[in-house]
Amino acid sequence: MSLDLHFILFLLLRMAIAATFVVTASIIAERSGPVIGALVATLPISAGPSYAFLAIDHDAAFIAQGALASLPVNAATIFMCLIYVVLAQRHGMVVSCASAFAVWIAIASVIRQFDWSLAAGLAANLIAFGICIPLLAGYRHVKMPLVGRRWYDVPMRAALVATLVAIVVSTSNWVGPRISGIIALFPVVFSSMMVILHPRIGGPPTAAVLANSAWGLLGFGMAIVVLHLGVVWFGSAIGLCLALAACVTWNLTLWAIGRRAVRKAQQGP
Repeated sequence: MSLDLHFILFLLLRMAIAATFVVTASIIAERSGPVIGALVATLPISAGPSYAFLAIDHDAAFIAQGALASLPVNAATIFMCLIYVVLAQRHGMVVSCASAFAVWIAIASVIRQFDWSLAAGLAANLIAFGICIPLLAGYRHVKMPLVGRRWYDVPMRAALVATLVAIVVSTSNWVGPRISGIIALFPVVFSSMMVILHPRIGGPPTAAVLANSAWGLLGFGMAIVVLHLGVVWFGSAIGLCLALAACVTWNLTLWAIGRRAVRKAQQGP
C-alpha cells in the first residue's frame, strides 16, 4: 500500500470516528432538553477527536503548545455566543449567525498574532467569562418548543466535525501547533445548533440553549488548562484523558447543582 493511500484511508477512519462521536452526542442532546443539551454541547465533541488525532501524529510539546493557543480561543467562543444570543432576540438567522461568526473570526485572527502563555490565556478567559456570564443570564429561561429532527440534521453535524478533523490533521505539519490549536476549537457544535435550530424554533429558544452553555464552556476552558499541564507533566495520552475527565466532571457537577436547585424550587419555602 502506498503512503498516500495509507494516509487517505487513515484520515477517512479518523473522520468516521469523529462523525460517530458527534452523532451520538447530538442524539443525547436532542432528547434531553436545553440544559442537558447545553452541557453536552460543551463537551469536547469536536476538539477532542481533533486533539486525539494530533497526538497520534505529533509529540507532547506540539500538543501542549496547541493547547496554549486554544485557551484564548475559548474566550472568543463565549463572545460569539453573546453576540448571537443578543441579536437572535430580534433578528433572523443570517444576521445573527453571520455577526457571531464574524466576531469569532476577528478575535481568532488577533489571537493568532501572539504567542500565548498559560497566564495570559487564563486572564483572557476570566475577563471574557466575567463579562459574558452575567450578560447571558437573562436569556437562559425560555420555554422550548418541541423540535422535530430532520433527516439532514445529524449528518450535517457529523460532516462538519469530520471536515474539521480532516483540516486539523492534514494541515498540522504545515501550519504548526498554534494554528492547529486555533482551528481545533472552531465552534462546530454551536454553529450547527444555530443554523439548524434558529429557523425551526426561533431565535430566543435557540439563544437560550447557547446562554445555558456559558458555565459549561467555562469548564471547557479549565479542561484546556488541564490538557496543557497534563501533557507537559505526563505526556499526551494521560493529558488528554485528564482533560476529558475534568470536562465531564465539571459538567456533571453543573447538572447536579441544577437538579438540586429544581428540587428546592419544587419543594417551596
